[in-house]
Amino acid sequence: MFQVTPLRRLVVTALAVCAAVIAPSAAGPVSAQPAQPARPGSAAAADGRVPLAPPPVREEDRAGDDHLTVTVRHAGRGADGTFEVHCHPARGSHPDPDGACGAVDRNTRWGRDAFAPVAGGELCTMRYGGPATAQVTGRWAGRPVDATFDRGNGCQIERWDRFVPLLPGPRPASGGGVAEAPVP
Repeated sequence: MFQVTPLRRLVVTALAVCAAVIAPSAAGPVSAQPAQPARPGSAAAADGRVPLAPPPVREEDRAGDDHLTVTVRHAGRGADGTFEVHCHPARGSHPDPDGACGAVDRNTRWGRDAFAPVAGGELCTMRYGGPATAQVTGRWAGRPVDATFDRGNGCQIERWDRFVPLLPGPRPASGGGVAEAPVP
């Protein structure tokens, strides 16, 4: 009986790949230029080669598809509501569409979810940032977005603050400023 070892499997796979690469090239070179009609007497008409056209642009790769809907609750100061933001170019019903798009752009890194929740197991300060919550939905960088934000602990507050002004900034302390101790 014939035994297949990992080395034989590797050699057979390599040979199959080489055959797949060499076989099409035996028919002649292929161009990646857009197809144009061959003129009589041209080289393309003589040897029967047809140039390849570039692949079509996918809908999610088109510029200008970045659209977010932001719903804010319990933030106060007139910050509550639902706002639309379209980016690249910035526009929409958000109070600051340029700043909102800039905040998301700053948090966007290739291969990472800009709206990812705080990772489990993080050590977070036991600070409370208020009852404000936000829901962000839509599409960003060609990917669907459905993110929830709150200010329940230090990690959640930090995540929220990274997206200001897409999300409203924290409320100032009551009294309009820093309280000073009376001087004796």
